[in-house]
Amino acid sequence: MRVVVAMSGGVDSSVAASLLAEAGHDVIGLSMQLYDQRDPTESFGSCCSLDDLYDARRVAAAIGIPHYIVNFEERFKATVVDNFVSEYAAGRTPIPCVHCNADMKFATLAERAAGFDAAAVATGHYTRVEFDEETRRFRLRRGVDRDKDQSYFLFSLTQDQLAHALFPVGHLTKPEVRAHAERHGLLVAGKPDSHEICFVPDGDAAGYVERRLGDRARPGEIVDSGGRLLGQHRGLHRLTVGQRKGLGVSSSVPMYVLRLEPAASRVVVGPREELGRRDLTASRVNWICGAAPDGPVRVTARIRHRHQDAPATVTAGGDARISLEFDEPQLAVTPGQAVVFYRGEEVLGGGWID
Repeated sequence: MRVVVAMSGGVDSSVAASLLAEAGHDVIGLSMQLYDQRDPTESFGSCCSLDDLYDARRVAAAIGIPHYIVNFEERFKATVVDNFVSEYAAGRTPIPCVHCNADMKFATLAERAAGFDAAAVATGHYTRVEFDEETRRFRLRRGVDRDKDQSYFLFSLTQDQLAHALFPVGHLTKPEVRAHAERHGLLVAGKPDSHEICFVPDGDAAGYVERRLGDRARPGEIVDSGGRLLGQHRGLHRLTVGQRKGLGVSSSVPMYVLRLEPAASRVVVGPREELGRRDLTASRVNWICGAAPDGPVRVTARIRHRHQDAPATVTAGGDARISLEFDEPQLAVTPGQAVVFYRGEEVLGGGWID
């Protein structure tokens, strides 16, 4: 069948395209241009750069598939960058990779794939999709390589999107992916992975947000959980729940950010033992099966990409909301991050922590 592959210029998406072509599919490579290459004020790191577009084109030529670059500048700014800035300004800690991977890549590439009369969209994510014959539903599962598993970033995918999604490297480990690239002479075989936020290449997220907020950045008080004034901060966008360094307060014990209060531009701090929480609420929840459960469900839940799954009970409410209670307190439950629910290897769904 004809398949559109999102080619980032990295080894994972390159091998995804190679595997599909090797299997005899009619493969078309698409790469996303996310910023104006002529604008000297814009810069990207080791992901989504101009060099990555060149790498993707060279890999496509080596595989023998057509390759196109599509301009996603406006959609990327609206879906990912603007959300990143507004969330930080509201005292929340965003995850741009979720908005980019699920909300933008899949939604937009599905539209482009239809224009190519393609039956599926493929990416280099380490995750798997399976069809359950009994329920007649698609299931999203963790990647075989648990260290590289990216299912957390894809919790918002719908049944329709999963019906047209392929993840060719989800059943492989990272060493196996690199070995395939080497065997096939792909020039990206040894290319390092990207870890930073692509549009904040220097790692200074607070500085990036501050430049775009300008005068809207508000300083405020730092207080302890009893309301005692301890110091001043330069803006909520510089702080996140669980942060210890850079608070600028003196105390006999290490102090951590417990919560941010945007309305008052206030930061509440306290010792580590006050950082744990057993409960949270989340909104804009997506249940991958297409419907929320009728009653409480036992799951394991992850509140950050690198968070160890923890046993919990999740209860669905109205308006795509849930309440969740962990069996044991979890450190740094952070508004703006995603909570993702699992049953074993399967992703049941997820939402945005309030």
